Amino acid sequence: MVFTRACSYGVFGVIYLAKQPKGKIVSLSEVARAEDIPEKFLAKIFQNLARFGLIRSHRGARGGFSLARPANQITVKELLETIQGPISLAKCLNEMEECDREDICKLGKLLKKAQDYTMKILTQNTLADLVS
Repeated sequence: MVFTRACSYGVFGVIYLAKQPKGKIVSLSEVARAEDIPEKFLAKIFQNLARFGLIRSHRGARGGFSLARPANQITVKELLETIQGPISLAKCLNEMEECDREDICKLGKLLKKAQDYTMKILTQNTLADLVS
């Protein structure tokens, strides 16, 4: 499991939004400048996050972005998977993949335990935890 640069940039950008007073709309350029993220790259990431309802896009002269829900209602798992897709320690643990050794593979069973524990931690922690 390797998090992409897009994932890191997206998380830093959303954390910046979460640090703002409730309801404040922040321009994309402000977020990009504050977090030292290329603005065009951040725009693509934020478009995706807005499409999936984690952040809200506001149009117009005073447009920008804000959180769509309170930070304590957005899990770290949801944030990461919205940016990067399903989290999996190994391809064989992805529900979409089939493995003909699933019943006998001890490594797969160990990795499954590790993945379950990781998912539990990512689900129990929210964006608010990353801000505090």
